Amino acid sequence: MPRTVLLTLGRLPKVLDLARSFARHGWRVIIAEPFKRHLAGASNSVEKSYQVTAPCISKQRYLAELAAIIAAEDVELVVPVSEETMHVTFLRELVPERVRIFTMPPASLLPAYDKHGFIHLAHAAGVSVPETHAIGTPGAEALAASGPVVVKPVHSCSGRGVRILPQGTDLPEERGSVVQRFIPGEVHSSCSIAVQGRVLSTVIYRGAMFSGSVAIAFERVLAPVLFEGWIEDFVRHVNWTGFISFDFVLDAQGVPHGIECNPRTTSGLHFFETEDLAPAILEARVPRYRGTLRLQQFYSCLTETQKSVLTPRQFPRNLRALLTTPDVTWDARDNRPFLTMTWTSWEIIQRAIKAGTTFGEVATLDVGWYEGEGPSQPLA
Repeated sequence: MPRTVLLTLGRLPKVLDLARSFARHGWRVIIAEPFKRHLAGASNSVEKSYQVTAPCISKQRYLAELAAIIAAEDVELVVPVSEETMHVTFLRELVPERVRIFTMPPASLLPAYDKHGFIHLAHAAGVSVPETHAIGTPGAEALAASGPVVVKPVHSCSGRGVRILPQGTDLPEERGSVVQRFIPGEVHSSCSIAVQGRVLSTVIYRGAMFSGSVAIAFERVLAPVLFEGWIEDFVRHVNWTGFISFDFVLDAQGVPHGIECNPRTTSGLHFFETEDLAPAILEARVPRYRGTLRLQQFYSCLTETQKSVLTPRQFPRNLRALLTTPDVTWDARDNRPFLTMTWTSWEIIQRAIKAGTTFGEVATLDVGWYEGEGPSQPLA
């Protein structure tokens, strides 16, 4: 009888990589998702989807429903996909020990996700990070007076609430935000798979096209040595198991500074060979890279290309990239997710239009973790 894996979000393209990999290795793939329709629901790699309560409505109900699915479907493995990871980690209290949850326990996960807690962990690991202070402290005021700074909520995701302020600007009075020294330089991102403090493999990539502050096209960096050493030191220090991702800025001297940690998957996951993801999670096998160095989210890039039609220098470049870059969801053996994406994502699209914000920000708002920032506000 096939073994069963539960993926705890179905709306984002990276879930397709995971679902396809497990299905091709003979596993039953079950999805838990707050939205009635979702991207992975159209995949022939997914056997069944359950609609669950969003964590922003009730964390307790969300976890109880996940635990009920695990019991009903005899789930052996739970793999969180995105921001819901910070909730899913608490499932350990509700399921048998035989159920493996591919992320760290709360005591290790949440400090890494917290923008200030991450700084403390990085210092302890001996890796470089920008000076950072909590808003409302003397250190924050002194930092803002000394140069430009970045202000962001401690649990910011998809650019939510992130601002760059010039030197001497009065800091906002915001509970649960940090002030970080702004380091000019090129921003890079990473996505790693780790087991017991050992990095199996890391993808280093950067945004090639953006919607707001969220990258919608990506290119893999081929000389990632500086970043890999930093990541290995951090992962070893915290004895990490699961996905872990970072954002870096490379300063003028070529030194990478970690500006935040995402203890989950990111879009860099798409650069791993799909077939290799399940063996990496199940057996700690080192995954290969895909052959392509550039990937895109086609429909988001199509929108941005249309917006640039009146920009003579930008539009031809965007159009050429749109027509020549592989899409992250496309698979000839499983083409329905790509072909039906507008329909399966319509609820997110509507909410983004109503809120006047990006698809990426809305796509994680109802599953995010906002402890310490004040009450979360679910979108209507």
